[in-house]
Amino acid sequence: MQSVPIILASASPARLATLRGAGVNPQVIVSGVDERAVTRLAVERFGGPLTPAENALLLAQAKAEATASQVVEAAHRAGLETTEDVNHSGIVIGCDSILDMDGKAYGRPKDAAEAIARIQAMRNNSGILHTGHWLIDTRDPDDGGTGATLGATGSTKVFFGDIDDNEIAAYVATGEPLQVAGSFTVDGLGGPYITGIEGDYHNVVGISLPLIRDLLTQIGVPWRSIRNS
Repeated sequence: MQSVPIILASASPARLATLRGAGVNPQVIVSGVDERAVTRLAVERFGGPLTPAENALLLAQAKAEATASQVVEAAHRAGLETTEDVNHSGIVIGCDSILDMDGKAYGRPKDAAEAIARIQAMRNNSGILHTGHWLIDTRDPDDGGTGATLGATGSTKVFFGDIDDNEIAAYVATGEPLQVAGSFTVDGLGGPYITGIEGDYHNVVGISLPLIRDLLTQIGVPWRSIRNS
C-alpha cells in the first residue's frame, strides 16, 4: 500500500507527540493564522456570535487552508517533486481547541491574571473541550489525491478538582496555562487537577485519533497507510 504523507498545520508539541505515539510522523508546517481576526471576520460575515464548537471548527479549517496553500505553492515551485526532507503534497490536518463552560468560549488566556481567574472558575466544575479537526487532501490525482476538504468537531467533558488559590498561582507561574486552550493540560503539569473525563482523552490533548481515522476513511484513506511504524 502506498504511504500517504501527513502534514500537521500546528505548532502544538502535544498534537505532534500524539500522532507520533500512534506511529504517524507528520511534517509540521505552522499555519500562522490570526485566530482573533478569523473569528471576528466570521462574526461580521454571518452576523451573531459563534458557539464554542463552531468556533473551534472554523479555526481548524482556517489553519488547514492556510497550510494547504503553503503546500500547494511549494509544490508548484518544486515542479510537484518531493525531497527526503519536505513533502510537497499530502493530507493537511488542522486543529483548534476551545473550552466551553456554560456556553462561553475559552481559548488561550491573554495573561496570568486571566488564567488565574479562569482556573478559579473551573475548580469543582466541569466544561466541554471542543477540538475542531479539518483535513485537506493536497495530493496530485496521479498519487491518489481526492481534493477533499472536510472536518468535524470532537467534544469531551472534563471535570476539574478542588484547587486552592495557592496551588492555582503556582500552576500559572509555570507558564503552561498561558500556552493552551482553557488554561490547562491533561497530559502535562495540569494533569493532577483533572479528576475525570467523559469521551476521547486525545481530544482533550488536542487531536482525536479516532475522529481523524474516521475522516480519513471517508476519503478512502485507511489509517495504516499514514502510519510510518
